[in-house]
Amino acid sequence: MDAQVSNTTRKALLVLNCVLLAIGGCGGPLLLRLYFIHGGKRVWLSSFLETAGFPILLLPLSVNYALRRNTPSPSSPATKVISIRWPLFTASAVIGVLTGLDDYLYAYGLARLPVSTSSLIIATQLAFTAGFAFLLVRQRFTSYSINAVVLLSIGAVVLALHTSGDRPNDESNREYVLGFMLTLAASGLYGFILPLVELTYKKAKQVISYTLVMEIQMVMSLFATGFCTVGMLVNNDFKALPREASEFELGKARYYLVLVWSAVIWQFFFLGAIGVIFCASSLLSGIIMAVLLPVTEILAVIFYKESFQSQKGVALALSLWGFVSYFYGEIKHSKKKVEAPDTEMPQNHVP
Repeated sequence: MDAQVSNTTRKALLVLNCVLLAIGGCGGPLLLRLYFIHGGKRVWLSSFLETAGFPILLLPLSVNYALRRNTPSPSSPATKVISIRWPLFTASAVIGVLTGLDDYLYAYGLARLPVSTSSLIIATQLAFTAGFAFLLVRQRFTSYSINAVVLLSIGAVVLALHTSGDRPNDESNREYVLGFMLTLAASGLYGFILPLVELTYKKAKQVISYTLVMEIQMVMSLFATGFCTVGMLVNNDFKALPREASEFELGKARYYLVLVWSAVIWQFFFLGAIGVIFCASSLLSGIIMAVLLPVTEILAVIFYKESFQSQKGVALALSLWGFVSYFYGEIKHSKKKVEAPDTEMPQNHVP
């Protein structure tokens, strides 16, 4: 009975984290692009916003602590305020610094590229995630997953061959190409980070609970935000904020509103990403991000009137083909599977 409840709770957590990932995965890029197209120019600031919302995690952590304190478990009579231990803290800090670097690469690319183009490039993240998952956590490959990786790679090449088609009028071709390359680098780096988080879970010398997952996210975001804060200080971004706010096309109040909501929405994304890894695997987390691509595409075209040339349509079709291929392979493989997969983390539990 307890096992059944635990399994049900895990499924509920998976759904919750998928929703958080969907909100952050679609809303984050759109809000960040809104900042840039209406006069925002601070790349380090936009990088900072991607993880600066981590203090909101104190609310669910506080509620969780109160519940655990009121319902003590015989196996763990002493309720600790902080669960994370030093080895896991150190690993989370390193991943946090890498996340900060990835934030900068992504923000720089989004400052130069339309959301629709950026999203298609980020779709290659699934290929990177699959490759690093194979190397780090021994994720199994099938002909369907290989097919998905190939199709996604071809889609990126199609975009690369037509990089000037949707270049903004006030932007040089060099800046556009640099934005393209840095977005691709961000995709590859985050494709490495996701399996690295899963490996950290597997190698942790303590039981991984969802409470601990939120603590890990706080540590990662703290160090990522610290990394970007140094960049802001060097670039004098804090001094430039009042002037940029007064020149923002939507007004000063909406400027700060965009910044605050960006920080909140991006925190949904990162918590959802590592939450899905906790409930399932890094590869599934990468797949969900990739599946959000068409939604982000459509929203960008609707809200920002971005052009959608034929090469984007080809890249989108190839990406969707790759996603369908992967999902079909997973469904087919799961029917034949009897044992638990290699990427499953049996030490995890829900508090």
